[in-house]
Amino acid sequence: MLSQLIEKLPSSVQAATRHNVDKAEAACTDLKNIPDRFNEDLIRVLTGSDYVAEQLKRNAGLLADLQATNDLYRTYDTGEYAQQLAQKLSVADSEMLLHMLLRKFRQREMVRIIWRDLTRISDMRATTADLSALADACIDQALNWLYNECTGKWGVPHSVASEDVPAEPQQLVVLGMGKLGAYELNLSSDIDLIFAYPEKGMTEGGRRVLANQDFFSRLGQKLIQALDNLTADGFVFRTDMRLRPYGASGPLVCSFAAMEEYYQDQGRDWERYAMIKARVVAGDQQAGAELQSMLRPFVYRKYIDFSAFDSLRSMKEMINREVRRKGLHGNVKLGSGGIREVEFVAQAFQLIRGGRDPRLQQRELLNILPLLPETVGMPEQAVAELTDAYTFLRNAEHCIQAVADRQTQELPTDEVGQARLAYSMGCDSWDSFMVELDRQRARVTEHFANAIAPAEEAEEESDQSSEWLLLWNSDYSDEEGEAFFIENGVDNPQQAWKAFSSLKSSRSVQVMQAVGQERLLAVLPKLMNEVVGVENSAETLERVLKLIQAVIRRSAYLVLLAENPGAMRQLVKLCSASAWFSETLAKQPVLLDELIDQRALYSPPSKEELQADLRQQLLRIPEDDEEQLMETLRYFKSAHSLRVAASDITGALPLMKVSDYLTWLAEAIIEVVLEIAWRLMTEKHGVPYKTKGVPCDPDFVVVGYGKMGGIELSYGSDLDLVFVHDAEANLFTEGKKPVANSVFFTRLGQKMIHILNTFTTGGQLYEVDMRLRPSGNSGLLVSSLKAFEEYQQKEAWTWEHQALVRARVIAGSVGLKQKFEQVRANILQQQRVLPELAEEVIKMRKKMRDHLGTSDKDADEKFNLKQDKGGIVDIEFIVQYSALAYSHKFPELIEFTDNIRILDAMEGTGVIPASDAETLREAYKNYRAVGHRQVMQDLSTTISADHLDDCRTEVIRIWGAQVK
Repeated sequence: MLSQLIEKLPSSVQAATRHNVDKAEAACTDLKNIPDRFNEDLIRVLTGSDYVAEQLKRNAGLLADLQATNDLYRTYDTGEYAQQLAQKLSVADSEMLLHMLLRKFRQREMVRIIWRDLTRISDMRATTADLSALADACIDQALNWLYNECTGKWGVPHSVASEDVPAEPQQLVVLGMGKLGAYELNLSSDIDLIFAYPEKGMTEGGRRVLANQDFFSRLGQKLIQALDNLTADGFVFRTDMRLRPYGASGPLVCSFAAMEEYYQDQGRDWERYAMIKARVVAGDQQAGAELQSMLRPFVYRKYIDFSAFDSLRSMKEMINREVRRKGLHGNVKLGSGGIREVEFVAQAFQLIRGGRDPRLQQRELLNILPLLPETVGMPEQAVAELTDAYTFLRNAEHCIQAVADRQTQELPTDEVGQARLAYSMGCDSWDSFMVELDRQRARVTEHFANAIAPAEEAEEESDQSSEWLLLWNSDYSDEEGEAFFIENGVDNPQQAWKAFSSLKSSRSVQVMQAVGQERLLAVLPKLMNEVVGVENSAETLERVLKLIQAVIRRSAYLVLLAENPGAMRQLVKLCSASAWFSETLAKQPVLLDELIDQRALYSPPSKEELQADLRQQLLRIPEDDEEQLMETLRYFKSAHSLRVAASDITGALPLMKVSDYLTWLAEAIIEVVLEIAWRLMTEKHGVPYKTKGVPCDPDFVVVGYGKMGGIELSYGSDLDLVFVHDAEANLFTEGKKPVANSVFFTRLGQKMIHILNTFTTGGQLYEVDMRLRPSGNSGLLVSSLKAFEEYQQKEAWTWEHQALVRARVIAGSVGLKQKFEQVRANILQQQRVLPELAEEVIKMRKKMRDHLGTSDKDADEKFNLKQDKGGIVDIEFIVQYSALAYSHKFPELIEFTDNIRILDAMEGTGVIPASDAETLREAYKNYRAVGHRQVMQDLSTTISADHLDDCRTEVIRIWGAQVK
């Protein structure tokens, strides 16, 4: 049967296969009830692997055992390697027997894994996962056996006891690095390990007392011998310890404190790169998790790590030089377009952005690649090509190593070896294999070249750039500095020179380290060339240099600008147009990253996308980490506000859409703030009851008034909010610390205000104004719906009913929202005596104008857009008066809460002439547009009295005709 199958093989591999079949003949004689597939698979495996043939020759019962257990054709359960090995090692009574049992176990499982790989029962990822699980089991079970053996001699290592904490027993922590750490071990990998232990101390209970360092060093040496020593039974895994602190010259084992100190003070960029894949593979898993948490800040910087560019570029060039120098074309790992280049692409982005995006803090390459389109903008096609190439290359690597269990990635150079590799890879011939290999490597080469752009070739700096550096490095007088700016066409040379010289002489610049100085000088000439090209160049320079001043101590941001000229241009353009924009960036330089992707910068998301994006970001934060939740909310708000501002400044979004987006942003944030506060409160006190036996759902709403309610938020707007619940006040929550419903909802409101109002390193989310609640500042923070309705019916002033026109529910219970809307409608649709209503509205309007408007002596020269006669508030009062006066006849007047749509309804019902409605709409838009521009330029909303004079005149006329 086997001979017939051999004859069906390509003639070029038949002799090698026949040789291996002869070698394994004894192993095949004990097989029973063999299905056809088994023989076909056996021939395929023996064609591809001399190692399997050798193992079957040495252990004639091995194949029969694997067949009888069906291990060749089934997937092991999680932990099965460890369970099987622990059972085998239970009989080991000496280190010599331990070594033998480990090697026998490894041989059996390697035959199984190679069989499954060459027959493609397992795909590439399953093969690497199996190999990694096998290594984990061997390391951990050997460590457990040796730990017990060592503690019998020298006692159990303990930490040093203190008054508060007793001495705790300690175990070794084994970190697996590289492919082992990432579950990506290949068929003949070395394993890279690092040994650590929690704390210094001494052993207790042994025949000799040893310091923990000495104990764990001896244990580590024994573990290496158990895995690495070459005996008559071979080895388990070649073990490499050179990735530990200080490399081969360093101690074999370090305490956690020593590890942290080393990486913090001396850790190099390549060690960060290596540590990405570190994983606790054996020993004390809990202590290992603590160690990795300690080392995470070394690997992943808190913000986008643009300082990694230079080191990554150097590493990339080193890879290129090595390929050229060693002529590694025949190496599927190290050659051009090989496995190492795919790994570099993924790990480079992990280093740069992993601190900002925890999704990138994973080890396995094929988990990282699919994230790159969303996280770094890599095209989907590029990811698909890299994934396919990596899979092909790793399969080829396994086929190469399956032949003799040798650690090599070199393509065979002999005809038989080439034919066997092509056959194992499923190719018709060596030529067809090479065509596919070259195609895959060419794709990798292309994407590797694009991953980290090479430094631009050193060109002679332009005369202009040299002049800017000369200006920076020279000791110019004020007259000379101003003259320089005059020559360069700056509109206000005095202002420009003052800003420039102020930065130059600042203490933060004077104490900069050399690397920071280099980065500043690399970006300064380019920045100055951009700035002098805008109209308000001096003002822009002042704004941009304030930002530079803010980031001087975190010079990675300077690298960001130097590496991204497009981002620099956007920065100058947007700072030129908006003081608000530059001030926001200066306060939160981390937002500079938002300038890089211009597609996102000028395409604000929809409300649904905002909600989904925010929830996705919060999923990455532990629910009990309130501080991190608050920081994430603040960054989210700032980043999206910045995007809206960019679209606003460049005219990509009209004013009304800007307000829509800013309002949606606030709504999305308030929704999750309510969810967070509700969860924190219910975890502490339990869920409140709406009625006896009926839990709240949460029967709580947040009502937005003013600009929030009217969908007219601007940058920096505060939020006018009112909280309402609908639960019986005398009931209690059902938790371990029950409180009355009234207390629960008050604390819920306080918690929300705390999350929104508190200043953190990320700033403040929103300033919350609660003065529009029933009875204002003297009233309860949270009202029941019943109390709210009674207050509005019996005690509320007319101006409070005016405010209710712009009120809408923005978060909370759907059922209570509907009830609130009905209460609102009932209040607003009351029939009123029009002269009395007009008198109250006019009185309130005059009071506001007297307190907030322009004084009489300045009225001929200045016009306050909002408060002066004929301004924004006049239009708002016309709208509110009309809603209160006529909504009992025309309910559509209170259907919406924004002024424009209420004016539309007034026109549609005939409450106001169409021409007057159009006049008010246009005046309102004009006022808001001018006010908006003033705010963006950090200017007052009071403008020249003759500006918008036509609008004012018309609004005054309509006020007199409408409010009467």
